[in-house]
Amino acid sequence: MDKTTLANLRNNYTLNELLENNVSKNPIIQFSVWFKDAINAELVEANAMVLSTIKDSKPSARVVLLKGFDENGFVFFTNYTSHKGQELSGNNAACLTFFWDKLERQVRLEGLMEKVSSEDSDAYFWSRPRESQIGAWVSDQSTVIKGREILDEKLAFYQQKFENEVVIPRPQHWGGYVLKPQTMEFWQGRPNRLHDRLLYTHENDNWKIERLSP
Repeated sequence: MDKTTLANLRNNYTLNELLENNVSKNPIIQFSVWFKDAINAELVEANAMVLSTIKDSKPSARVVLLKGFDENGFVFFTNYTSHKGQELSGNNAACLTFFWDKLERQVRLEGLMEKVSSEDSDAYFWSRPRESQIGAWVSDQSTVIKGREILDEKLAFYQQKFENEVVIPRPQHWGGYVLKPQTMEFWQGRPNRLHDRLLYTHENDNWKIERLSP
């Protein structure tokens, strides 16, 4: 694709608006409204989000899946020894970004990440399909392996190991994280690139709302 073609790729956003008088004063409630809209719009992986972490003072990002949210924060699950797990152990500042293209909306959250309780990790682990539970034992996430056959061999090993186990134990290296947001920005596409951006900032147990220039 040449530079001219790339330069001409653009959409004029016209679906909706985001005004101070039509949003909740609580960004968690506002996120819930938008998330329901994304679900109702039947978007593929509406809970997909970009997780950005810090590695050696440089940004590192990947897509993960949101598995729960409430006033306590936004939760996902992973291997604690993965690249993102190691990065969060060194610096727990992180950012989550949602983009719902059909709704012309984006949400960005910045804050600090913590591990969820063992009980919460257990509960989610045991809610997963049995094959996914075994998969958590198979993968040493982010490590270099010589080929696909390594995974196939380990899969066969753990399938046999847990063949007679009614309950598969959760690996200690696998569990959840929760982002406790300090800021949440809601972005609504508008015509002529003059988008609506409302920033919620957590201050003194309250949320302040400010409009950002597009």
